[in-house]
Amino acid sequence: MSLQASSSISLSAKGSPANGGLAASKPSKILIGITGGVAAYKLCEVTSTLAKAGIEVRVMMTRQSQSFVSALTFAALSRHPVYTDDDFWSAKQARPLHIELGEWADVFVIAPLSANTLAKLAHGLADNLLTNTVLASTCPVLLAPAMNTDMWQQAAVQRNWQQLETCQLASRYHSVGPDVGRLACDRIGTGRMAEPSEIVTAIYSLSHTKGRRDLLGKHLLISGGTTQEYLDPVRFIGNPATGRMGIALAQAASHRGAEVTLVHGPLAGDLANTIPAPIRTIAVTAAADMESAMRSAQPSADWTIMSAAVADIRPTHSATYKLPKAELPTHLSLSPVPDIVAQLAQQKSPGQRIIGFAAQTGDIVTPALSKLKGKQLDAIVTNPIDKPDSGFGSANNQAVILLANGQQRRIDNGSKLSFAHQLYDCLATYCQ
Repeated sequence: MSLQASSSISLSAKGSPANGGLAASKPSKILIGITGGVAAYKLCEVTSTLAKAGIEVRVMMTRQSQSFVSALTFAALSRHPVYTDDDFWSAKQARPLHIELGEWADVFVIAPLSANTLAKLAHGLADNLLTNTVLASTCPVLLAPAMNTDMWQQAAVQRNWQQLETCQLASRYHSVGPDVGRLACDRIGTGRMAEPSEIVTAIYSLSHTKGRRDLLGKHLLISGGTTQEYLDPVRFIGNPATGRMGIALAQAASHRGAEVTLVHGPLAGDLANTIPAPIRTIAVTAAADMESAMRSAQPSADWTIMSAAVADIRPTHSATYKLPKAELPTHLSLSPVPDIVAQLAQQKSPGQRIIGFAAQTGDIVTPALSKLKGKQLDAIVTNPIDKPDSGFGSANNQAVILLANGQQRRIDNGSKLSFAHQLYDCLATYCQ
């Protein structure tokens, strides 16, 4: 069961500091500790998703957790034997297993976090392989609680949880969930474990930040998605934006400790379900609605990031009923939509920062520079929408960040979550 067989994946940039490249990140070594709870089955998807992405995953299971899902299942999904308490002190190990595992992991995930294990972590107790490994590790620990609502709301459980949340300030413990929903006991309330996709997203964030919470104490106002300008109740002028970029920006900011407000237009598919509970959301449809929401929320924001693809024009007249084909205009009268980010820049207070986005084709830098200066922004992110696997509708993105001080930074093609973190790496230094 040696952990020495493979090395970590290096985090490097295609561009060096000399050419302004920003590094993308990918999780390298993830340790998953599973405790007793029905939600243990959700870790099958988490483990499989990470392993399929080529990430090294190791799983350890408490005795209680093996009553819900077998160790053989996780061994098959992780492509590696599972560690249990039977392996704790084994002659097969040249070094104590909890020491070796603790030093190996880049991110340690504990899910479903039971009330029992929560209490042990809060008080520094170590009576099994999992809790000993926590004390022997220094990497970020991601906690995903899962329990009955009445259990979760017990004063003792909340006291233990608050104690660990205090440790979050030191970037040791991080949390995802619990969510509100139907529980295994058929109760509907708080205590449902976060969904696998939310856990995986948090893992990717922690792998990039190494647990840094450099946006703690900041309020970020972010816009995302498209807007729809209706000609009648069924026809509108819009664009292909899905909202993925705005959601990724909100997720990354929240994971780095920020208070986040996300104002979003109509989202594609079930993307609304991927927005973590701590993020405040305001759903809008038309540009006028987004303008009102953004102007209202901006006074309390430290940074405003306008990533939404807002319509530039709208029908001058909008019918309240579906227009028959015979009544459709052959020439559509259009009106310009006010430039929201320019207005926000005009009304910002000292210390506030405004960051715009510019979706471009061809030469993406020259027109973006004009927008940066003309709208008096602190930064603008210009991204190509005519490149493969980038921009609207894609899971990936790439861009050049243009700063008001004349500096430029390139973000190479990668996931939108990685893109968001690289943007914050740049802004965290510049927007102080």
